[in-house]
Amino acid sequence: MPLLVDRGADTRIAKTALGCVEIGLVNNMPDAALEATERQFVALLEGACGETRVRLRFFSLPGIARGERGQRYVDKHYRGLHALPACGLDALIVTGTEPRAASLRNEPYWHSLGELVDWAEHNTASTIWSCLAAHAAVLHLDGIARQPLGEKCFGVFDCAVVADHPLTAGQARLAVPHSRWNGLREDDLRARGYGVLTRSPQAGVDTFVRPGRSLFVFLQGHPEYDALSLLGEYRRDFGRFLRRERDVCPALPHGYFDDGATARLAELRRRALVDRREGLLAELPLVALEQSLRAHWRASAARLYASWLAEALARKGRRAGATALEAAAARPTAFIERRRRNDGSGRFTGMRDRRVSAGS
Repeated sequence: MPLLVDRGADTRIAKTALGCVEIGLVNNMPDAALEATERQFVALLEGACGETRVRLRFFSLPGIARGERGQRYVDKHYRGLHALPACGLDALIVTGTEPRAASLRNEPYWHSLGELVDWAEHNTASTIWSCLAAHAAVLHLDGIARQPLGEKCFGVFDCAVVADHPLTAGQARLAVPHSRWNGLREDDLRARGYGVLTRSPQAGVDTFVRPGRSLFVFLQGHPEYDALSLLGEYRRDFGRFLRRERDVCPALPHGYFDDGATARLAELRRRALVDRREGLLAELPLVALEQSLRAHWRASAARLYASWLAEALARKGRRAGATALEAAAARPTAFIERRRRNDGSGRFTGMRDRRVSAGS
């Protein structure tokens, strides 16, 4: 199987994985979504890698609030950021997490995330920054602040490809799930040299890139989501409203449910607005909804990630070639210097220069 999932326990995987594209997933999602997010990325990479051999390893960012069970899972299956330099990674995928502070700079993980951004820029061929991680990365890199939205950007949006780039080659449009209360302005991104690849009239900027030593790819959406992800988020937000943990009753996700389900849920939402009680949560027709949902966006998501893997592999090859050329160029000089030191006759290198600087 081209995708090898390495949890650090099976040494046979480490031996088999020689020559793979080495990917690290820094999974910062909260406990309730931690394992689901892991499964989603594994499934997406399996669908994207084709004949490309990929090894995936998991990492955790310090400062993410976790319960006892979640912390045990991370301690068992994930490596800390201190392990990154020794792992020989070619690329990273970094997820967001649910914000707790009004400003990203006040999040407890802010310093560690900034160090991760800087490390990735100098040590990976490419890195994907997902949703809130994208917002935090552009804030750290270029001071671009995200802006609060009037209402949650929530649902599946038709995003048009608006620039030629290897990542979107062969695709004209992508269906992409989004789930966020904040967004980045396209003018702010373009003013600082970012290239917008896909956008939607309703969701705004979807995918954008920042070229440099590492190709940084930013996704405001969640192409990795499975069919039930938005349903789970809608149920969570609806429950928070009914329990009076939030003042706003969530709107139905855009472009997600079929007409019949949309009508049923709209009626339940109207009832909740006039009769706000937690018991209404039990009336969500979960079984019927789950049976009707399909992740129709996963085909275009797999193509996007396949293009990303190909680009990371090409950049890895170019970096290896450049390193080899640099080493080859340095080798004669180093050899001559060794001969110069050991050849008193001067027959090989000519007479040694006996001049010294004034500060010697």
